[in-house]
Amino acid sequence: MVSKWGKVKLALGLNLCAYIPKGTVDDNDDSGSSTVSESERNSGAALLSPAMADWDIAPATPRSHGLKLSKSLSRSSKKTCSICLASMKRGDGHAIFTAECSHSFHFQCIASNVKHGNQVCPVCRAKWKEIPLQCPSLDPPIGRARVNPVEWPQNNALMTVIRRLPTTRPTANRHISPLFQAPEPAVFDDDESLGNQLNSTEESASDNSSINGCGNRKVKIENYPEVLAISGSSASDNFTVLVQLKAPGSVSAQDPSGNQVNLSQVSQTPRASVDLVTVLDISGSMAGTKLALLKRAMGFVIQNLGPNDRLAVIAFSSTARRLFPLRRMSETGRQQALQAVNSLVANGGTNIAEGLRKGAKIMEDRRGKNAVASIILLSDGQDTYTVSSNSGSSRQQPNYKLLLPLSIHGGNSSGIKIPVHAFGFGADHDASSMHSISEISGGTFSFIETEGVIQDAFAQCIGGLLSVVVKELQVSIECLHPDVYLSSLKAGSYPNRLMSGGRMGTIDVGDLYADEERDFLVSINIPTESSCAETSLLKVKCVYVDPFTKEKVSVRSEDLTIKRPEKAGQESVLIEVDRQQNRLQAAEAMAQARAAAEKGDLVGATSILENCRRLLSESESAKSHDRLCVALDAELKEMQERMASRHVYEASGRAYILSGLSSHSWQRATTRGDSTDGSSLVQAYQTPSMVDMVTRSQATLLGSPSAQRHVRPGWSFASQPKPR
Repeated sequence: MVSKWGKVKLALGLNLCAYIPKGTVDDNDDSGSSTVSESERNSGAALLSPAMADWDIAPATPRSHGLKLSKSLSRSSKKTCSICLASMKRGDGHAIFTAECSHSFHFQCIASNVKHGNQVCPVCRAKWKEIPLQCPSLDPPIGRARVNPVEWPQNNALMTVIRRLPTTRPTANRHISPLFQAPEPAVFDDDESLGNQLNSTEESASDNSSINGCGNRKVKIENYPEVLAISGSSASDNFTVLVQLKAPGSVSAQDPSGNQVNLSQVSQTPRASVDLVTVLDISGSMAGTKLALLKRAMGFVIQNLGPNDRLAVIAFSSTARRLFPLRRMSETGRQQALQAVNSLVANGGTNIAEGLRKGAKIMEDRRGKNAVASIILLSDGQDTYTVSSNSGSSRQQPNYKLLLPLSIHGGNSSGIKIPVHAFGFGADHDASSMHSISEISGGTFSFIETEGVIQDAFAQCIGGLLSVVVKELQVSIECLHPDVYLSSLKAGSYPNRLMSGGRMGTIDVGDLYADEERDFLVSINIPTESSCAETSLLKVKCVYVDPFTKEKVSVRSEDLTIKRPEKAGQESVLIEVDRQQNRLQAAEAMAQARAAAEKGDLVGATSILENCRRLLSESESAKSHDRLCVALDAELKEMQERMASRHVYEASGRAYILSGLSSHSWQRATTRGDSTDGSSLVQAYQTPSMVDMVTRSQATLLGSPSAQRHVRPGWSFASQPKPR
């Protein structure tokens, strides 16, 4: 029996054939075979042939430039359609097309393949002189979008239409159209209706209670003063308080009795459904290995979305086109999505702005809305259509906001507020623009340095998106003592503001994934206190929407107080506070170093990072061998090494630093370099759901769970043991 993932790999044509970079083989080898033609090299179909089921793609290494193949190749079964893997038994109601090369397919499947621009046999790569087409007059009625050729009725009286291809002489400049050429509707309101959502609050609350073993599914709030006591006769104008939030878990790794839960049980646990739009770069530079790995990664995403999740696919090069409408990932939806992704062909330029415009339009025009919505953007190049940029090295900073539709970047109050999680692929992408896109929209920026990491990077991202447990979280901080005032809120990229003369402040956090933590540092003043043994400082309140019950939830912390003895000895800074002070100090140093590097001062940039490392080594956390402090030092050192020269900085240093800034400013995991490395710093903000999804990804890459690489469990900066 073929496993479920095995079927997906076969449907996508994975583990099959390889792109051989030009120059790696002779024009004619000993067997007389010739190199891959230019048109085949640019074609996604030339990379993914659904019938060659026993070829294997070896996991790509940081230095690999191609895909390794096994030497064995089994014959394709004549009883199975090599595209959809379903039975091809005659008389079962499916028309069968036999090509001139003698290979057979379901007519509907091969007609869909041809409609997507593939005009060669998926099995043997033979160039067809005659191709199968559905009747060209089957255009949808005006105002209604054609979804996918696979949905056309099987008993259609209009059977196979054969069109002879013109015998034109191939040229090196000939491009194959990468996108399905059905006309797009003016309004993208053809999204598939939402799945069976929980209808009643009582049912939802009951289900969630049984999952967690108790009804407590609320955000936890902890407050920590910089020190536990200050002399009553002393005062302070810059006293630090740590406000720490932790989201509930979507499902515990243990059942109520304490036993481990099988991963398959976890994946079936009720959760908030997702609307996901992927905006994928298929420009000419994506041809070959990159496109093959992108298709593989998209296959993993499709396989791990549930039947209530909806997916849409936008492909862009010089222009952008909606390749697949917003559809539920049922068995039928998955199969159609896989076929659409398999049709991708690489050519043309890079028009990121047009791709994002189409992605935002899908989100704006949809009739139904799932609780969670997000856009994933992947590109390996620079937008040359909207913004003029030299990788951020020009004196005047380009206006990257032009790349984002107004509805996303929040230029007005009616913005849809959809985060764009941007993935910069390879050494040639514009890290400054990708980081700006994610920062403006509220998403994260990941740097995929190694080609083989793309699937793990996507896995980590959707591992979070598929575990959202808190929506629209807003934190309010209020002073209790009449003489205590807020002077600043250090909240990274989260919008925050002080009001009421410094007596109150708010932070807009937005969504939280299961088990995610957020740490904010608040600066206040401490007045003298002669009449009381303690001073009341702050109270913290959180208001958010539970995506399961759709109800507003309010949580309030205990009042934070500090002891005021007549005389107080030298108090040590609490390790919880010192740890977060180190994190913010490191993030500020990264930003300063990046600014210096952009001006060409690499020596000054490395000096800034070195000074920060020295200060961290003198902190209380370092003396306690705090794990975060050790990780921050290693991260700063890595950034120094990536500023060794202008060439190194341009190739990877800028992207690495920007991805790190994105991670620390949002306190959310991003991919930097090789995210599968168990000692990698990128795992600092990983949640259990992310770790689980990355583990699944690595298992599929290696072919069997027993052979999967070890993945160190995710840890957060606040939940680690507290050394003294």
